[in-house]
Amino acid sequence: MSTPPGTTEAARAQIKAYFMAQRGYWRPWAETMLQACPSFVEQYARYAGHPARTGPLTERMVELIYVALDASSSHLFESGLQTHMKRALDVGATQGDIFDVLHLVAVQGVASVCQATDILAELTGGSDATPIDEKRQARIDPLGAQHALDLRAMARLDPGYTDVLLDFIEQGRPGAGLSPAERSLVQLALHACFTAFNPGAVRHIVKTALSQGLASAELLQAIQLGAHLAVHGTALGANVFRQVAGTETT
Repeated sequence: MSTPPGTTEAARAQIKAYFMAQRGYWRPWAETMLQACPSFVEQYARYAGHPARTGPLTERMVELIYVALDASSSHLFESGLQTHMKRALDVGATQGDIFDVLHLVAVQGVASVCQATDILAELTGGSDATPIDEKRQARIDPLGAQHALDLRAMARLDPGYTDVLLDFIEQGRPGAGLSPAERSLVQLALHACFTAFNPGAVRHIVKTALSQGLASAELLQAIQLGAHLAVHGTALGANVFRQVAGTETT
């Protein structure tokens, strides 16, 4: 593998140490990038570490957000999940916190289902709809606010599905875990991330989070934490390059 001129081994060692201090890990893709493009490694460490290093959220909350993002079905990044779940536990997250996050990961897809159902109801005129009874509406109102779900069309078109969904949202989480505001932060990160960007859900969750007393800076940090997941594409490319270059030179 060719290397950039003028970069000494001592400089590379310094960059590697800086990266590990900022990101808490070192993997083969990072070594490949260090040899091929050391400036990428240095500047990525500065950029990716900035929100976690400078924002108002606690380290525990940052790591729980990373757990959600890596576990999300829109990403499924196991090695990152292992790293951040361990770190979350190391900095004070409980088992209840972890499984509360994983419950939110499972609920994430429902927001898009509700939005699509709204479109279906709009274009069909709701001809198959039935009125929402008061008991079901009383369950829908608070849970919709908490999870960025508009369940009105779903409840009219398929009351049975709505009921089992509400049961899962209400009863599927652990008995102890995140506070309502912390759940909003996790959900905001999930819906704001480029891997599953959902503007309608983001708008709804921001309104809910502000009503819970969360500050704009806290919400911004939760949004920012998802951006550098894109480096996992770089990691894939670096690993494939190493394999291809190795094959070509043998």
